[in-house]
Amino acid sequence: MFRCLLLRNLHKALLMIDSLLSYHPEAALRLLRPGRLAGLQHALEAARDATLNDVEIWQSGEPVPPERQPLDAGFIQWPEELLADLQSNRGESLIARLESTGSRLRQLADSLVVLGIGGSYMGMRAMFEALRPSCWNELSRSERDEAPRLYFDGWNVDSDRQHELLSLLERRAVASPDAPAGRTAIISISKSGGTLEPAVAFRAFRDFVEQRFPGMDRDLVVPVTGESGRLRSLAEAAGYRDVYSIPEGIGGRFSVLTAVGLLPAVTAGLNIRSLLQGAATLTDHFRRAPFEQNVVLQFVAVCHAFEADHGMNCRVLSTWGSRLEAVGLWYDQLLSESLGKHERGATPLTVVNTRDLHSRGQQHQEGRRDKLITNLLPGPPVLAPVAVAAHRLDQDRLNQLAGTTLPRILDAAIAGTNQAYAEAGRPTADLQLPGLSEHSLGQLFQMLMLATVVEGRLVGTNPYGQPGVEAYKRNMQANLGIR
Repeated sequence: MFRCLLLRNLHKALLMIDSLLSYHPEAALRLLRPGRLAGLQHALEAARDATLNDVEIWQSGEPVPPERQPLDAGFIQWPEELLADLQSNRGESLIARLESTGSRLRQLADSLVVLGIGGSYMGMRAMFEALRPSCWNELSRSERDEAPRLYFDGWNVDSDRQHELLSLLERRAVASPDAPAGRTAIISISKSGGTLEPAVAFRAFRDFVEQRFPGMDRDLVVPVTGESGRLRSLAEAAGYRDVYSIPEGIGGRFSVLTAVGLLPAVTAGLNIRSLLQGAATLTDHFRRAPFEQNVVLQFVAVCHAFEADHGMNCRVLSTWGSRLEAVGLWYDQLLSESLGKHERGATPLTVVNTRDLHSRGQQHQEGRRDKLITNLLPGPPVLAPVAVAAHRLDQDRLNQLAGTTLPRILDAAIAGTNQAYAEAGRPTADLQLPGLSEHSLGQLFQMLMLATVVEGRLVGTNPYGQPGVEAYKRNMQANLGIR
């Protein structure tokens, strides 16, 4: 009880520092029959209860009822549990240990390669692109506050790409063999260790580290894996200094706030405490907020109503600016693997605007009426706004915009696009972040994960497990003669 009270007080304090993300579906609601969302209230509150009941079943240790299997509901309580662990155990907590490992990797190496596929890498990629400069790897070590350059591999089978990265890391090792600038650290992420793409990549990058930095591989390589499996066995045989576990009861696409995402994030200098606090704040909101004010329930209600009533089974996450595309790609996996079962489930599509207004925008404006568009809005810019400059040569007629900032132009584009869609009877809703920060991104991750589970419970689809993904793995390994 004391732990829960501490967390609730912490949540209240955080809400005063960094406000909650908000959902604005008013434009879309004009295209629904009056009272449609109110008619879903009872069913959605029951789905919320079922989602929270999943946690109780998971925590009880009792056998999971057959109709609920598999059950990977551990992500719901996880941020709160980590924060409580931090308050109780301080330096011995998982958060403190992750921070210590991240600090050590920053001191030892100037390049970090994160190996993983699907949920084992997409969440960290989303955080990296949202919260780090696009030119991060070109900045000097001091400009990066001693944090490493960051690379991703093991998420595809691409010989040329892997060769290019290994060659780049080799050249750095030759140039600075005894300095952090020449060293590469590896975080290898796989729950079983049996997924072929990251396993093959780990063999290549592990061999590089062992050959180039003899005697240092125990410190430079950190696996994140399950309590058993091939990667766990390999880690024990190699004697790596640190090995982190992926908790039981948390599936890959729900694992962004475990060591899967937290270890690379803290190594890259991100504030994982704030990330977890944002997620915990959103979970508390999900439990307590009434239907009309509940961001999760309102989001699910609108998505479900348009799919059920209007056949809009294509969900476009329209990210504005450049930083949130990878968040959309993370959500693509979350929605597809969770609800794409039994010949049902909406199809997600991520676009980046204004870029894709010049490609997909035509289809969204005048194509099939099968799309619900959710604008993901990042909030105010992190850096000082760039403005249009006056110039003596005005043949481009831009002096009329002199002094206008790019955020102002983006706002005009958002408003103009929403107006065009409204005039054509195309539904849009806005999901507004208070700004781009670890806290707001933690909120967004947790909100979308909870919404996905609630919708699954609403429509009778188990949101956990991904049996369809296993078919290609079996066939690929059979084609290679792997036993």
